[in-house]
Formats: sequence, C-alpha cells, structure tokens
Amino acid sequence: MLRIITDSASDLPREYIMAHGLHVIPTPVVIDEVDYFDGKTIQTKEFYHILDDTKRDVRTYHINPAMFEEAFLPYAKAGDSIIYICFSTGIAGTLNAANIAKANVLERYPDFDLTIIDSKSASIGFGLLVSKLVTMLENGASKETITEAAEYFISHIHHVFTVHTLAYLVKGGRLSRFKGTIAETLDMKPILIVDKEGSLQVLKTVRGRKKSMKALIDYAKSNGYDLPAQTLAFCHGEDEEALQFLLDLADTELKPKDKLISTVGCAIGAHTGRGIVGLCFFDAPGDPYSAYL
Repeated sequence: MLRIITDSASDLPREYIMAHGLHVIPTPVVIDEVDYFDGKTIQTKEFYHILDDTKRDVRTYHINPAMFEEAFLPYAKAGDSIIYICFSTGIAGTLNAANIAKANVLERYPDFDLTIIDSKSASIGFGLLVSKLVTMLENGASKETITEAAEYFISHIHHVFTVHTLAYLVKGGRLSRFKGTIAETLDMKPILIVDKEGSLQVLKTVRGRKKSMKALIDYAKSNGYDLPAQTLAFCHGEDEEALQFLLDLADTELKPKDKLISTVGCAIGAHTGRGIVGLCFFDAPGDPYSAYL
C-alpha cells in the first residue's frame, strides 16, 4: 500500500489529520528539561501558556534517527510503499536524521520502498503542500506522479509571516539584541519569508501590527497566481484576534476559493512566540496535476 506520512512541523489541523488518517511524526520540545511531543503529549494552548512564562526553559530539537526508525519500521514490516514529506532542511536537520534512519531500516528490510522529500517549507505552507499530495494519493495518483508533483509544488509555494514580538528571534540568534531592542521600541514588525532553499529570511520591516498583516496580503497580491481560485493557508500562534483580522483582509482583497487554517505548533512556535501569523499560497496553477486535484 502507498502511504504519505509527515511530521508535526506541518501544523496541519487535528481535524484534517483525523479525517485523512495521516501519520504525523511528532516533533520533540523540551520544557524544563522534560521531553514532550508536539500534538501528542502537549497541545498548542498549553504550550503557548508555558512559553509566555519567561522563567520556563523551552527549546526544541529535531526528530532523531531512532524516532524515525520507530516510525518507519511498521511500514517496512508490512511491505508498504512510503513517501515521507520532511520539514525544511533550511530550518532543521530533520532530513539528515530521516536518511540515517532509512539506511538503518534498509539493512533489516532491503526491499523497503521509502522516498524522503525535503519540503523546503514550514508550518501551514508545509501543511498546504502535504494536503495537495494527500488529495492526489486519495484520487489514485501513482508514487511517481506524486513525487513529481511534490517538486513542482515545492518550487511554486510562498510563505509569508510576521510576529508580534521580536524577543524569540533575538533569542534564536536571527536578530541581534541591539537591533531587536530598537525595533521593539519603534514597534517595528518583520515580514519574514521562507526562501526557495527553505530558509527563513527577513523581507522587510514595517511599523505597527496591523500594517504588518496588511503587508502579508500585499505580498500575496504581488506574488500569487489567480488567488481567488486557490485554497490559501493561514496560521497563527494562538492569537485569534490577529488571525481574524488577517482572514477579513484576505476575504476582502484576495477572495480565496477556500481556506486551510491552523495553529502554529511547538516546532516553530518555540522560536517565534505567541502571535505569529502567516499566509501561504502558490505562484503557479496546479493544472499539470488537475486530474488528481
């Protein structure tokens, strides 16, 4: 049987995961030296409540080879064919760990058919990509067609985000403390993108929270392809007010056919804090694969 699996950095809504029977490997998060697993032993509301407390020690590490082996082995034993869509290598070392695990499993099950694909994506952009491929699988696409489509969609996906506070970008070393302090004082908000190599980049900064969310919409208008025909993906870090503001803007200015909405999980939220909000979309049509979409 052909199966698609992914990891929790895709931030797909629980309802979607359950409806499609999708196997999502949880990303670890360490809180006060205790390991938790994103979406499995800790949920977002509890996680952000902990993250808000600056006295708590919160950090993440990527899924390690042993965890991947545990996830892959049941499929190897069953003789299933697997496509694993992986968190961007531009942000984490997940791909390398998955390949180490694959090599170990193949020593025991040399016929195991496992394809690992670097999504070069994060959060709900990653989830949007996975959802496209799951739809194709459910509509009868072959493994070869799905892997080909994955590369096509990866090359055409856009992610644009902003954050409420710069404290976590400073803590993670993506912004100097000096620049971060000045920017916070001036209420400057960064507009961040995931580039074509899957790395996080600061596109520009704008002044004020609402202007930063308007900038996300403007970026989509400038870079998207036929947005009213698309399912657009939206995410937020347990900030319903910001999410609703962005959704209202999108309804007015982008008029998407449909929306995929999720909460940013531990893997990314630990490095952005509460209040991250983002929008993801494609800059090309899905026509080459429309028969399966």
